[in-house]
Amino acid sequence: MDLFDLKGKTAVVIGGSSTLGGAMAEALAAYGAKVALTGRKVENADPIRKRIESAGGEARCYAVEATSKADLEKLLREVAAWTGGVDILLNCPGVNSAKPFFDIEEEEWDRIMDVNAKSVMLACQVFGKHMVERGLGGSIINLSSVSSAPPLSRVFAYSASKAAVNNMTQFLAREFAPARVRVNAILPGFFPAEQNRAILSEERVASIMGHTPMKRFGDPAELQGAVVYLASERASGYVTGSMLRVDGGFGAMTI
Repeated sequence: MDLFDLKGKTAVVIGGSSTLGGAMAEALAAYGAKVALTGRKVENADPIRKRIESAGGEARCYAVEATSKADLEKLLREVAAWTGGVDILLNCPGVNSAKPFFDIEEEEWDRIMDVNAKSVMLACQVFGKHMVERGLGGSIINLSSVSSAPPLSRVFAYSASKAAVNNMTQFLAREFAPARVRVNAILPGFFPAEQNRAILSEERVASIMGHTPMKRFGDPAELQGAVVYLASERASGYVTGSMLRVDGGFGAMTI
């Protein structure tokens, strides 16, 4: 028995055009899932689709505004027409900001909360309802952050948004459990990507390394095992409401 076989499953990756989302999408496809990749600009997901297909997998790209429920409902209809239904939802859109607390404007707060938290709520409404009503179980995986608890300095709005993701994860794990729909979160440590380059000054990097026992950044490929594990009902069928850290020991560090 292959614990990690995802053949016959369909995965929707919200934010699949991102560095981390793309790497995790490739892993889901490698283990047999058909993958729907989304992004605001559909062309940004195309290189990931090509890599999946060149490795023998199946993927399609969709232009989706993750903060629009109408877009997400349209996406569900289109993916269901392609494969018959959705079994796995991976929520990983994300934006960040490094402004000091007193300089954060309402518009910036709203943007970060919309992309990082509201999009997760909406996707869980749309795809969670589909999974519950379909009656075949499912797996929802939310990308959180080590910044969610305790919060990191300089990223107030981002930390607050990811704390909301943790709360939603555990709330929905409880709500969806009777329908065998599992809801978990991955808490990555520091993985250099487009959204966090602005805050990775030389001083900041030194502080991160000082608090990371492995003394290095993570590689996006190091998230692949975690997402396949949580996606597979055989491997993690009794796992829901969990916060899986992939952080080089950052969360275990004190002094």
